[in-house]
Amino acid sequence: MSEIIDAAGMLLLALESPPKFLLMRHHNRWDLPKGHAESGEEILTTALRETEEETGLRGSTIVVDPDFRFVLEYEVKGQKRGNYRKRVTYFIGYLPAIRRPVLTEHTGYQWWSWPCLEPIQAETVDPLLSAASQHFETYPQRLKSPTT
Repeated sequence: MSEIIDAAGMLLLALESPPKFLLMRHHNRWDLPKGHAESGEEILTTALRETEEETGLRGSTIVVDPDFRFVLEYEVKGQKRGNYRKRVTYFIGYLPAIRRPVLTEHTGYQWWSWPCLEPIQAETVDPLLSAASQHFETYPQRLKSPTT
């Protein structure tokens, strides 16, 4: 069995009308801010740290949804670390309005209108957006006020 490496990321939603979510552009695909956990680090701390590192948006300005956590596992064939299994835990984080990210690891970004009805990236982004849509069916008020 492959080694499992934990990572975490954040689906950022700006609570505008309509709400918008942030995707970061790699040279060949869309993705979310995310990265590997440091040794002994809590997984939510990883998500907030990586989001800040990759967007410049401070974790203290993000309201994390207490009722959402989505986990994906997949195989990675990498040159840096070799082959391994990656387990990524995603959270939903709310911002009161769109903020311009400071790019450190990506070639671009885009704020997309919620809900997104088009496929973006089948292995990771699309399943996360589907899980978030189901979450908002249970908690529709979260798209207006993350604290209720």
